[in-house]
Amino acid sequence: MLRLLIVWVLNAVALMAVAYLVPGIQVANFTSALIAAVVIGLVNMLIKPVLVILTLPITLLTLGLFILVINGVLFWAVGHYLQGFSVSSILIGVIGALVYSVISGVLSAIVVDDRD
Repeated sequence: MLRLLIVWVLNAVALMAVAYLVPGIQVANFTSALIAAVVIGLVNMLIKPVLVILTLPITLLTLGLFILVINGVLFWAVGHYLQGFSVSSILIGVIGALVYSVISGVLSAIVVDDRD
C-alpha cells in the first residue's frame, strides 16, 4: 500500500516536471497534479487497452508508432476534462505523454525498490 502511494506521488511530481518542461501544459498546483495522476492512471488502465485493440491494424502498419498518438490523445483528453490541468493541443499531448512516461519511469526506477 505504501508503495502505491509513493508511485502516485512520484507520478504527480513527474506531471509537475512535464508542466515545467513542455510549454502548453499547465498544472495549477500539486493537488491538481495528484488528481491528474490518478485520472491518467485510470484512463491508461481502462480506456487505453480498448483503443489499442480497436486500432491494431493501423498500429501494425505504423510499426507501433500509433501508440504514441493514442497516448497523446488520452493525455490531451484528461487535460481537457480536468480543472487545474490543461494541455493545449493533441501534438503537445503526444510530447507531454512521452516526457511524462520517461520522467515517471526514471523516478520510479530510482526511488521504488523492487526487491520484495
